[in-house]
Amino acid sequence: MKAGKATYQGPRDLPDSIPVFPLTGALLLPRGQLPLNIFEPRYLAMVDMAMAGDRLIGMIQPAGSSGEDGEPALSAIGCVGRITSYAETEDGRTMIVLTGIARFRVVEEIEGRSGFRVCRIATGDFIDDFAENAGAEAVDRARLLDVFRAYLDANRLEADWDNIGRTSNETLVNALSMMSPYGPAEKQALLEAADLRTRAETLIALTEMTLARGGDSAASPLLQ
Repeated sequence: MKAGKATYQGPRDLPDSIPVFPLTGALLLPRGQLPLNIFEPRYLAMVDMAMAGDRLIGMIQPAGSSGEDGEPALSAIGCVGRITSYAETEDGRTMIVLTGIARFRVVEEIEGRSGFRVCRIATGDFIDDFAENAGAEAVDRARLLDVFRAYLDANRLEADWDNIGRTSNETLVNALSMMSPYGPAEKQALLEAADLRTRAETLIALTEMTLARGGDSAASPLLQ
C-alpha cells in the first residue's frame, strides 16, 4: 500500500518498534485518515522524532487502569500510521494527519524518551492490511447501506449518496467505522475484526442496536 510518498508492501517495510500515541476512542484503520491536534509536550516531541525519521506513529487505545507510573495499560492491538500532513500553529500546537498502514500487535513496551511511549510491535497477523481492498467482495454492501440509511433517517441526517456510490467497499466500511459514534470498546472491536466482512457485520450490528434503543446517538453521526 501507499501512504504519502512511501510504499509498504508487508511487515518487512515497517520497523520493529515505534512510538505509540494512546488515545481513548480514536480509531485508525488501514488507508484511513485520522486528523490529530497535538499540544501536549511529550507528544509534540514524539511527532518531532517521527518527522525526523520514518514518520510512523502507532495509534492505540488505553486499556484498564493506570500502573504505578500513572500510565494506563495499552490495548493489545493498534494501527501504524504515517504522518502524511503536518502543520504548526502560532500557539504551539501541531496539526497532523495519519494515514493508516497496518494493524499491529504489541509485543512489549520498551523504554521511551521525552516522556512518550515506545512499543515493540508485530504486524505478521495482519498481512492482508497491506493489500488494498482485501476481502472487499465479501462485504454485504446493500445491507450496510440499508442500515446506514436507517441511522441517518432516525437522526434526521443527510449524506452525499452520489459520492458514497463511487466509494469502494473497503473505504466505505473503514470510513464509517472510524467516524462512528461508538465507545472505546466498540471501536476496539471494529479495529480487531478479523477481516473487512467481519468489520462490516460488527458495524451493522452496533448500528442496529442503536436503532433498537431509539435511533438517537449522543455522539457524532456515522458520516459527517
